[in-house]
Amino acid sequence: MATTNARPLRRERNIILGVLITLAAVAWGVLIWQSAMMGASQAMGLTMGMSAALFLAVWVAMMVAMMFPTAAPMILMFATISARRRQQGQAFVPTWLFVGAYLLVWSFCGVVAYLLAVGVERLAEQSIWLMDHLALFSGALLALAGLYQLSPLKYACLSKCRTPLQFILTSWHDGSGGALRMGLEHGLSCLGCCWLLFVILFPLGMMNIALLALITLLIYAEKSLPMGQRIAQVAGIGLIVYGVVVIFWPAALPMAR
Repeated sequence: MATTNARPLRRERNIILGVLITLAAVAWGVLIWQSAMMGASQAMGLTMGMSAALFLAVWVAMMVAMMFPTAAPMILMFATISARRRQQGQAFVPTWLFVGAYLLVWSFCGVVAYLLAVGVERLAEQSIWLMDHLALFSGALLALAGLYQLSPLKYACLSKCRTPLQFILTSWHDGSGGALRMGLEHGLSCLGCCWLLFVILFPLGMMNIALLALITLLIYAEKSLPMGQRIAQVAGIGLIVYGVVVIFWPAALPMAR
């Protein structure tokens, strides 16, 4: 009986995993195509010359491409627990509600990112001093991202992302509202873990595909590998060193070339 009940669970997990991988692959294709269609000056711009709607669409594609592979263990754990509750006749909700709430957090961040980018671009147009000290601010931002990698808040958020079963069991809420709440909670934990890794895209190039892939691998390693916290520390030290280099040698910044 246990084997019979386990087969549908495995099949459902495989279907969800396949959907996540497919969506991530399609999103990577969209990002690569968008990057190829843009000129070098556009790609290095904060808003990339995009309207708010297009920027948000590209941002969501970026989140699907980069975060679905790293969030897959948590999503699959939610789907497994929910499916078991369904088999036992208990309240359950579709996994897409959990995923939708998770994406809502990152979509809101995209709105904030666009507004900040527009504000900085307009300020830069009016301030020659700001443009002359672009490397200083960019280097400071990179160093700040590195310091955050070493902070207690980073580790607190990372620990929640590294333990899907513990998060699901300790944060479970019944019903559709409960799934939305759990998705928001996980999204906020994920945001707390990774937000500055996305902020550094602004000085380094929002559509730099190689950089996007590198950050994706870093986030996955932090969340999934046994030495994830040590990897986060090494990345933090690397960002601090790079930030200092940019401050004293602006040519090390891609947009300064």
